[in-house]
Amino acid sequence: MSETNNNPDTGRPPSDWGAPGDAYWAALDDGHLDFQVCDACGNHWLPPRSECPKCWSPDWHWQRASGRAEVVSWVVYHTAFDARFRDRLPYNVAVVQLEEGPRMVTNLIGVEPDARDLIGRKVMLSIERDLGRSLPRFRLED
Repeated sequence: MSETNNNPDTGRPPSDWGAPGDAYWAALDDGHLDFQVCDACGNHWLPPRSECPKCWSPDWHWQRASGRAEVVSWVVYHTAFDARFRDRLPYNVAVVQLEEGPRMVTNLIGVEPDARDLIGRKVMLSIERDLGRSLPRFRLED
């Protein structure tokens, strides 16, 4: 993303998740991952949004993630569906479940494309700067 597309107040690319998204990205810039918790039903979720995806309540609060998670699913892409990723082939995309409950789509760092038996492996948060943003990625713990 070009610098002309950045938010002039923060220097970050604009969020497509509105105000909750801005707070999410700011937390990552500060070195931690936050997720939302519904005050009405207790549901936890990512990515950020203005209302609970379970009960639609607009009453929620942020909770800081421990950074510990488990791999639920993953895939290795051998075709770049976006030109910005062509030089990264092959690359992985994973779903991890945070220790606190929410699941999120991310990348696994330091994993070879031919790796096996990753489902159920424990991973730890590693925030990296990429594509003009601080992004939550995960490393294998063992």
